[in-house]
Amino acid sequence: MPLSASGPLHAFLAGTGRDGRGRLAADVLGFSDERLEEVHDYIQWLFPLPTRSGAQRGAPVLTQAEIDAIRADPSAQDTLKKATEQMLRFYRNTRWWLTPFDHNHLRITRIIHSLRLLVGPDEAQRFHSAILNLNATAGSPVNTHSLAFWADAAGA
Repeated sequence: MPLSASGPLHAFLAGTGRDGRGRLAADVLGFSDERLEEVHDYIQWLFPLPTRSGAQRGAPVLTQAEIDAIRADPSAQDTLKKATEQMLRFYRNTRWWLTPFDHNHLRITRIIHSLRLLVGPDEAQRFHSAILNLNATAGSPVNTHSLAFWADAAGA
């Protein structure tokens, strides 16, 4: 029996609620690489944080009740797993973020931090390591500030 959602972010990740644009998580998980790059208001829903987004001020903020509910909800955990794999594929398939400065660096920080909070440190570290490997393979173009933010988000 599914858990009742404790808030909009939990409902979205559990597959029963819609984001601020009326999309289900399944809709966002179906985005192409081009849509993932062009659309800027999904990442706060797929990888929420307990702090206000500087980029999307209207995105909901994760509460402790939602953190606890998302951690305990197999449906929400499954969405997070699928979203993580989708974003890893996106970063493997694209190269435009492999520059000294790119908005995807902020997304990567958010993803790592959200995974650490909602799934656990092992999953955050796994994503972080995969991103670092992509950066290293490309000749390490990402700036040291972004690398430090990623390490901090991973708890490294």
